[in-house]
Amino acid sequence: MGPDVRHELSVVALIRGKERFVYVYDDNSGEELLEAIRSQAADPNLSLSWFDAAVLAERVRQQAAAHPAAD
Repeated sequence: MGPDVRHELSVVALIRGKERFVYVYDDNSGEELLEAIRSQAADPNLSLSWFDAAVLAERVRQQAAAHPAAD
């Protein structure tokens, strides 16, 4: 990637009490992020619930619709 190439990053976050779930991703990794969020919700060792995952996934989809990836 040359110095003139812009690399846009997006952030979604869920803050609950002292817990912080913060995800930084680019336009091309939204689907990978959704899979990671699903995997974390399925992990019984993490406190991320399926409801939390649904909220985060909806935010990712809203950001994608507002800023479609440039091909």
